[in-house]
Amino acid sequence: MSLINTQVQPFKTQAFQEGKGFFEVTDANLKGKWALVVFYPADFTFVCPTELEDLADKYDEFKKLGVEIYSVSTDTHFAHKAWHDTSDAIKKVKYVMLGDPTGAITRNFDVMIEEEGLALRGSFLINPDGQIKLCEIHDNGIGRDASEMLRKVKAAQYVASHPGEVCPAKWKEGEKTLKPSLDLVGKI
Repeated sequence: MSLINTQVQPFKTQAFQEGKGFFEVTDANLKGKWALVVFYPADFTFVCPTELEDLADKYDEFKKLGVEIYSVSTDTHFAHKAWHDTSDAIKKVKYVMLGDPTGAITRNFDVMIEEEGLALRGSFLINPDGQIKLCEIHDNGIGRDASEMLRKVKAAQYVASHPGEVCPAKWKEGEKTLKPSLDLVGKI
């Protein structure tokens, strides 16, 4: 079953964020605004810091769109702080880093690798009503691109605010969209 258009399941966990320290985050924190939840396998690894740094470099652009980023691994919030304090790439991270040592959140989003206790690279865009609007899951050897995620966020927000319109492949902000209709069938 697909997670698209389903509600985020209830959760409660500890988080780390530079400038705020440790604090609790629940599913309620994801509602009322757009949220991007990005799962990654583990702290102190190889591809993960490149992805999180890429998101950090684009964080202000996401914030301008009203999107809060939450990164999640099965590490603890303590491990996130230690990684933040020791890695030049992770020192750039200003968004929330969720700890999920029990794997409950990772299982809720169906990205747990049970035999390893680690998450797949899963990206989930959640609308202000708490519905999952985008779900993308990668093999752990394939890193994600924050610019492409930013494009998809803009497309999802456009579609949400323009009922009856859809964004074609490679759509970028300001470009032409489509209005599905019988007249359009077979003409693309």
